[in-house]
Amino acid sequence: MKVSICIGSACHLNGSRQVVEQLQQLVAAHDLDDRVELEGSLCKGSCGRGVCVMVDDERFYVQPQNVEEFFLKTILAREET
Repeated sequence: MKVSICIGSACHLNGSRQVVEQLQQLVAAHDLDDRVELEGSLCKGSCGRGVCVMVDDERFYVQPQNVEEFFLKTILAREET
């Protein structure tokens, strides 16, 4: 699974660095390093709604305070099916 996190200027101000760090920790904690590829990207054109995170081809908006919920409901749930 490819997870692309926007690190453009607007998303950076919305906490993309914290989102990236938390996702890295969660992927490692759940031993998904070989199945989840995290990558940075530039602006996806949806500034202001939160940090834009693409999971495969689906767009999500994440805040640093809801990364774990996003991970459990979106990334981990897809890996368990």
